[in-house]
Amino acid sequence: MERFFRITLAHSRTVVALFLIVMLICACFIPFVRTNYNMVDYLPDDAQSTKAVQIMSDEFESAMPNANVMVKDISIPQALEIKQALLDMDGVEDVIWLDIAVDLTMPLETLDRNTVETYYHVNPDDPTIGTALYQITVKAGNESATIAGIRALIDSYGEGNAVTGEAADTASSQDAVVDQVLGAVAILGPIIILLLVLSTLSWIEPVLFLAAIGVSIVMNMGTNIVLGEVSFMTFSISPILQLAVSLDYAIFLLHAFAAERLLTADVQEAMVKAAMKSVPTIASSAITTLFGFAALAVMQFQIGADLGLNLVKGIIFSLVTVSVFLPSLTLLLYRLIDKTAHRHFMPSFRNIDNVLSKIRIPAMILVFILIVPAYLGQSHVVFTYLNTSPDPELRTGADMVAMREEFGEQNAMVVLVPRGDIASEAALSADLADLDCVKSVLSYATAVGAVIPQDVAGDEALKQFYSPNYARIVAYLNTDIESDEAFAAVQTVQDVAAEYYDTYYTAGQSANLYDMKNIVAVDNVRVTVVAIIAIALVLVVTFRSLALPVALMLAIESGIWINLGIPYYTGVSMNFIGYLVINTVQLGATIDYGILLTSHYLDHRRTELPREAVRHALGETFLSLLVSAGILSSAGFALSVTTSMSAVSSLGFLLGRGALISLVMVTCFLPALLVYGDGIIRRTTFKAKFYTESGGSGAA
Repeated sequence: MERFFRITLAHSRTVVALFLIVMLICACFIPFVRTNYNMVDYLPDDAQSTKAVQIMSDEFESAMPNANVMVKDISIPQALEIKQALLDMDGVEDVIWLDIAVDLTMPLETLDRNTVETYYHVNPDDPTIGTALYQITVKAGNESATIAGIRALIDSYGEGNAVTGEAADTASSQDAVVDQVLGAVAILGPIIILLLVLSTLSWIEPVLFLAAIGVSIVMNMGTNIVLGEVSFMTFSISPILQLAVSLDYAIFLLHAFAAERLLTADVQEAMVKAAMKSVPTIASSAITTLFGFAALAVMQFQIGADLGLNLVKGIIFSLVTVSVFLPSLTLLLYRLIDKTAHRHFMPSFRNIDNVLSKIRIPAMILVFILIVPAYLGQSHVVFTYLNTSPDPELRTGADMVAMREEFGEQNAMVVLVPRGDIASEAALSADLADLDCVKSVLSYATAVGAVIPQDVAGDEALKQFYSPNYARIVAYLNTDIESDEAFAAVQTVQDVAAEYYDTYYTAGQSANLYDMKNIVAVDNVRVTVVAIIAIALVLVVTFRSLALPVALMLAIESGIWINLGIPYYTGVSMNFIGYLVINTVQLGATIDYGILLTSHYLDHRRTELPREAVRHALGETFLSLLVSAGILSSAGFALSVTTSMSAVSSLGFLLGRGALISLVMVTCFLPALLVYGDGIIRRTTFKAKFYTESGGSGAA
């Protein structure tokens, strides 16, 4: 390793140039990495809704409707005109309206009332006009441009018209996500710079820190071109989380360099020694974080694997840039570091234990009191599953309010059944229509008639309701998209379908969310167990101890349980993605705090008694812990306040609060475990050589 550092530092200019060239190449790739906003794409392959979506994609000409368009004060001829204009738009695959379900040559008052009112509300003051509601299928990936075009069209017919649905929500997210990420960076950047300036001795050092991690972030984002696309969660969270978590690596290296320069006149030699001392510690820290993030890959809900892979890749790039690029860059700019030196701005925390030792026992008692209620509370949190919470002050939210006032909830659910038994299709359609949770049903049997031969029904009807192997029945639920009532309605529809068919598939927003709901409990247990076991094994190898990993994991996991238990006891619902991801993110990101403190504690414990060893360890690490937690917490809160996506906002808030809780656990609770568990730690640590009053320093 020493030879590697000497070679790279001897060619510092070349190393820096190569990294910058690679960074620029990766930066060029970033615009070509697609961002996927469709949560359904990340459901397990064996989920009901996943199979249904795949069947519709493979066999039907158009997918399931994903947008609702309402146009007020128009006649039937105008409504048909608008339908054709919608069909002619780029990005619109299909449009379903009243003419598909009934014969519009007949007077409306003679037709089925429920069917008519699903698509058209007659104006009681002027029966010649009314409000039309269209079910539209927008092509995936075209949501932003297509929804904008639809709004331009309907707005030309007057005010009060609206577009809602999954495609409209996706378009809103697509339009806002870049601005929201930049907004988070705008908040986080000054905070990070301030914290770094306060905790360093040079004005230029924060620039070096951010340059090193910035290069790794661009490389990470650019190499996603190999994957083709990333989820909206990964795009929104990964760069900021990578910055917050791996900035410590750069700080460790430059602090070690500053210390070596006091002992070594030769700058290059000082950097070699600093790298030799700090990089193994940085690598150990990175490995524990990496394993925590890697655990996300075992989630059935594959958005976890998408985020986990990206974070693992980011940690590796950060480790490489800090170990290779930053030493070379620092060597080129060390004179600038010297010229921009400034005095200490932060107070000394050498005696912080004088304060913390007074609350050590109360903190330990309090944590042990809270552990069980916190664990039980976090396992009973009420989840939300939708990714967006439209603001009524914005167009998307206002459209949703207008749509609900006119037509109520718009919640379409598709049932796919094997084609060929028209009698069963008709009976199933009738039974679904009789359900209290269903407003109306659209199928071949209801729209064309079970007695009408399919060969004379016409291509338009056939393509709407049949593929070569499946029949498509659309049930319009009278529930909202996400609620206990909506999930009960999905289960009821599935139960009715099961009475007629052994094989059937369901899709729709509520059906998708229902599948997500069913995988949460399994994913949570699986991810948490894998992360704990993986990180615990790393800690066992790192510290060659059985008791120390237990103490560290107990401190961090207790903080996670408290963090996740707060929403339950305060009656606040939580987005399920934030809940699933925070278990591993908070563990992987903050276990480093415990490792740093414990490493310093073990160094002092070889020559000091437990209380003295903790006192010195806290004095040496408290500033680093404070800065690290401050950066991670700021990153979380910045994400929370700048995004309209509830999954990202929920995770950000949990991360911000979790980092502060982990800081308290590591500085108040973990020292108590080290002091009062010293006997067990001595007996379970291989070649500990702990100091004792009677025997001095020796093996346990």
